[in-house]
Amino acid sequence: MKNFFRILFLITLFVGFQYNSNAAEKIEYLKTDWSFKGLFGKFDRASLQRGYQVYTEVCSSCHSMKYLSYRNLAEKGGPEFTEVQAKAIAASFEVTDGPNADGDMFTRPGKLSDKFVMPYENTKAAQAANGGAYPPDMSVLVKARGGGVDYIYSLLQGYEDPPSGVTLDDGVYYNKFMYGNKIKMANQLSDGLVEYGDGTNSTVEQMSKDVTTFLMWAAEPHLESRHRMGFKAIVYLIILTILVYFSMKKIWSGIKTEV
Repeated sequence: MKNFFRILFLITLFVGFQYNSNAAEKIEYLKTDWSFKGLFGKFDRASLQRGYQVYTEVCSSCHSMKYLSYRNLAEKGGPEFTEVQAKAIAASFEVTDGPNADGDMFTRPGKLSDKFVMPYENTKAAQAANGGAYPPDMSVLVKARGGGVDYIYSLLQGYEDPPSGVTLDDGVYYNKFMYGNKIKMANQLSDGLVEYGDGTNSTVEQMSKDVTTFLMWAAEPHLESRHRMGFKAIVYLIILTILVYFSMKKIWSGIKTEV
């Protein structure tokens, strides 16, 4: 019994320490209006398409999205490129395939069924190209980071010169929204970096929002269908509650109350 209370005390102490540590490290992230938030939230198609462009032109040289296929770009609920557009996007990438009849590997244009092309052949190659740091896969990055979309959105805009007294090693940068404020990824965004086809002004803020929206869709491709299902469930429960109420009222109306 004594050991039980000792273990219980240690667990309580550990949980309290973790809570205090998390509270001390809590960061106030930048806020923006996300179209996909709320019961009726939907993805902004234009933002998704722009976000894919930012990922392709800026992020894909280091970060993979290994759970996405090019056909997903044309599926309902996503960026909803036309099938022709999605095929053209896939064909713009070289995919390693094989072996052929001679036992050799070969390259070919991508197809809709192919997964997004990986920037590196393996983890070791990725680490070697990035000073020992491994660029995380972005497929479910929004769900894997505390703060979700607000964290990613803020991180992309959080680069600044370090405060006086803070020294950084070579290849390390200061970001006020990064845990510990030190990050090995350099600032990737600058105003006008990409040229949006729809004429939208590509500010750092706009590109951060667009690519974060794209990453949210990648992590939750069925978000809109879940929202629709949730709304239908709520309507069903409301109707059911009303029917039960009137049914009970009718049943009890025939019972006389004794005075």
